[in-house]
Amino acid sequence: MDQKSPTSAITAANAGHLNSLPFDDTRDVEDADRGFLGALEPCVITAADGRVVWDNDVYDFLGGEAPPSVHPSLWRQSALVAKQGLYEVVEGIYQVRGLDLSNVTFIEGDTGVIVIDPLVCTETAAAALALYRSHRGDRAVTAVIYTHSHVDHFGGVLGVTTQADVDAGKVPVVAPEGFIGHAVQENVYAGTAMTRRAAYMYGTALDRSPQGQVGCGLGQAPSTGEVGIIVPTLDITTTGETHTIDGVQIEFQMAPGTEAPAEMHFYFPTFRALCMAENATHNLHNLLTLRGALVRDPHAWSGYLTEAIDTFADRTDVVFASHHWPTWGRERIVEYLSLQRDLYAYLHDQTLRQLNQGYTGIEIAESFAMPPALERAWHTHGYYGSVNHNVKAVYQRYMGWFDGNPGRLWPHPPEQAGPRYVAAMGGIDRVVQLAQEAFDSGDFRWAATLLDHAIFTDEDHAGARALYADTLEQMGYGAECATWRNFFLSGATELRTGNFGTPVSTQAPTMLSQLTPEQMFDVLAISVNGPRAWDLDLALDVTFADLGTNYRLTLRNGVLVYRKRPADAATATATVTLAAKMRLMAAALGDFSSPGLDVTGDPGALQALLSVLDRPDPAFDIVTP
Repeated sequence: MDQKSPTSAITAANAGHLNSLPFDDTRDVEDADRGFLGALEPCVITAADGRVVWDNDVYDFLGGEAPPSVHPSLWRQSALVAKQGLYEVVEGIYQVRGLDLSNVTFIEGDTGVIVIDPLVCTETAAAALALYRSHRGDRAVTAVIYTHSHVDHFGGVLGVTTQADVDAGKVPVVAPEGFIGHAVQENVYAGTAMTRRAAYMYGTALDRSPQGQVGCGLGQAPSTGEVGIIVPTLDITTTGETHTIDGVQIEFQMAPGTEAPAEMHFYFPTFRALCMAENATHNLHNLLTLRGALVRDPHAWSGYLTEAIDTFADRTDVVFASHHWPTWGRERIVEYLSLQRDLYAYLHDQTLRQLNQGYTGIEIAESFAMPPALERAWHTHGYYGSVNHNVKAVYQRYMGWFDGNPGRLWPHPPEQAGPRYVAAMGGIDRVVQLAQEAFDSGDFRWAATLLDHAIFTDEDHAGARALYADTLEQMGYGAECATWRNFFLSGATELRTGNFGTPVSTQAPTMLSQLTPEQMFDVLAISVNGPRAWDLDLALDVTFADLGTNYRLTLRNGVLVYRKRPADAATATATVTLAAKMRLMAAALGDFSSPGLDVTGDPGALQALLSVLDRPDPAFDIVTP
């Protein structure tokens, strides 16, 4: 791919940051190295078929001074996050870092080890457990704890335990209330769109290099192996709830609706150690992740951090999380958690203040300034989230997409707006000329705006396409936020080489198998092509033999509605009997002949329903029409 060097404008801007950022504060470097016991060498992990699912060695270029193609603050963060190996947090608590997007933590109990957050995939989790055992002995896994409902905190569970051991009661699986519903829902309902955008956000298809992907801020990248899930056997429901697992006492704090819909913190009195899940990490997090999700609640987030400080700080010697490195010492812990709390509170409160003065989200974001104390702290910088898009998220949470200006109430979509703008400016060649002038002057944001209109007028215009790629590339080089950099560079890549689709998937069989019948019907409902189904009027009884339950499905007006009720052949167009719930998913994919499916009544009713279902598109266009 024809990558370009940074322009003088980007080079000068990145050099300027060296004088404005607190590079004399090296405490993070010391903390990231503290307790190191050994690395995985080589740090390359493969699946059973030989496919590489994790390679941390590709980041060996991270070191020394930042090149002009990377924001020096992001370069520093990436170099720290790329450190990998087994680390002692305190005696009895160990972390493996740098083997996935997240960390896995091992708590030594009376007879074995408790595993906290077993990474994204089976292969990396198994490698992390093996690395731990190579230094600490072949201890059996006696429990698994999920801190929250994102895949990088449970997806590798089959690498540390088995469903059989959980079913036998040998290994309890602990999670916050609501975990399984949120975990499955997030990865299935809008999973295709989220995963496609996540490929941009994480830079999945980008080269690992100073001119490509250098990390994600929160971690280097998600692994690409087998994603699994085991349903929790113990739900934590109440703050202050305590449990003793393998001789280890644990005190829990609920934190729902923060970084994840189901999330919790917990404290280990024996070790004087506090786990903050993903609510206090060494970066500004997302209030609205760029891959897409529900907008998170910064007011609740800051409140739970205050509660954690008040509840645990006086008896805590170390705080750790499921990303990055720990912080030691009460004074530093209070400072760290307080600044993290102030970060989310300030974003919330000041956005609301200006919102009530009539400013729109984009206006507030453009001029939003953080307090000096937050600017001076490395861990509040926007390596994963950004102040700019988080402010817009707060606005969206309270006010929605519409900014109140009637001129923006009914805008044209890009395919219709682009040609109108281009015509008004004198044609596409003139627009490209104006964009080139903006590019040459370092006004990359305006160049990108002009070229977006040009591409949505004529996506094959060679000059527009090449200049747009060059523009997005420069914007990536100048971004402190890793996810912004990855978005910009991914857009440039697709403009130059074509659509790279969705390189990874989180919809593994073990994930889909945890869908409840209601969630399966929700998946069918959001797949109905409404216009194609307008004229259908169907009533189907769907009986799950393995569950002993029946649901009445009706399809009218393009809307699929389900109710749990007894079967009634007299009013049903057809009755569908399924041996197991997963047989429904097989039928939805066109399998009508395999065992486990029986249809009585109108034999064409089920096919009629399934014929109006759309398949999601994992390669939809983003940067082009």
